[in-house]
Amino acid sequence: MTDSSASLHFRHFLFLWFGAAVSVAEILAGGLLAPLGFSAGLAAILLGHLIGTTLLVLGGIIGTRERVPAIESTRISFGFLGAGLFSVLNVLQLVGWTAVMIISAARSVNEITRLLWQLDNVALWSVAIGGLIFAWIALGREGGWKKVNMVAVFLLFGLTVILSAIVFRDPAALAKPAAGGMSFGEGVELGVVMPLSWLPLIADYTRFAKSGKGAAWGSWIGYFVGSCWIYAIGLGGAIAAGNADPSAIMLAANLGIAALAIIVLATVTTTFMDAYSAGVSFTTLYGKLNEKQVALAMAVIGTGLALVADMENYESFLLAIGSVFAPLFAVLLTDYFLLNNRTIRPELGGNWGALAVWALGVALYYQILDLKFVLGATVPVMVVTSAIYIVVGRYAQKWSYCKKLPKLSVR
Repeated sequence: MTDSSASLHFRHFLFLWFGAAVSVAEILAGGLLAPLGFSAGLAAILLGHLIGTTLLVLGGIIGTRERVPAIESTRISFGFLGAGLFSVLNVLQLVGWTAVMIISAARSVNEITRLLWQLDNVALWSVAIGGLIFAWIALGREGGWKKVNMVAVFLLFGLTVILSAIVFRDPAALAKPAAGGMSFGEGVELGVVMPLSWLPLIADYTRFAKSGKGAAWGSWIGYFVGSCWIYAIGLGGAIAAGNADPSAIMLAANLGIAALAIIVLATVTTTFMDAYSAGVSFTTLYGKLNEKQVALAMAVIGTGLALVADMENYESFLLAIGSVFAPLFAVLLTDYFLLNNRTIRPELGGNWGALAVWALGVALYYQILDLKFVLGATVPVMVVTSAIYIVVGRYAQKWSYCKKLPKLSVR
């Protein structure tokens, strides 16, 4: 990575991650916390995002220091084979996210057009939104990330203010008692898993940072503020009106066509990151491919999947992401920050010890989730996984598979 490629500053990361946070999916996720009531739900949002966003930024720091994409950085702990496995898992979750984002936005847009113009065609809107995401990726880093995205985020900030004014205008409506059916720990976990879902891709962007501090603080502030705010809007909408769908909120405010444009813009600024990073992860498997071209293909695949996607299992999808990536990054962050193992060794084919600890962490996640621990499942799973790896790490090198590298000829 040349110095000339390090072109992103604090403001770019601030806007990038605020734009990523403002989405229909995050509003809907906030609405899932409605059974807690507003006060407890907001506390769960803040605590969950404090944990999740801090973990997110730690992953970004590795990208800035080592100038490698997120999944490529897992070779430090897991070797080439491990990184290949996580590339596949990451591509699957990112294509899944692309589909989820497109279908959730398409349904919201369709509700607006159905009421305004009697145009009822979710598939049409899925294809149209997918096409805009394709175009956004085609703009590239210089065009999309640094220029158009900054303009878009100012518009999205205005959206957030408008939605806040609508949802929070009647404080009495937010004072409804908790309905029950969800523990505080489950609420915290739903706050953690959203930033955690970005962990396998944050370094895809921080590797282009001019300054480590600028990337870290820009990413942390942008995502924490944006995501907490959007979650709170979804929570408030679900409690006050019984509906966290932003289309219903904006139609109630008579925003009309503006509501349609806002939802589409919010979706594009978030989902292009999913499709782009799916392309980056795929090139970890096939290094000769072009990241941008693969990302465009991923946008097409995600759009196709959106045509048949089912949003009924959204919460389970979020928790599945947490189960895979919480123990994965517990191992990597432990290796990098605690054990000072910071080098990608070309000869390391696979680290069976690290992979075994990760698999144990995945199994522990669901066990701890059932305990309804007050801090959710991610924190205890990562702490336990880290502690086990610190012990196992001393012997992991003996359980590694190393490739024979070609000898260099000496003249």
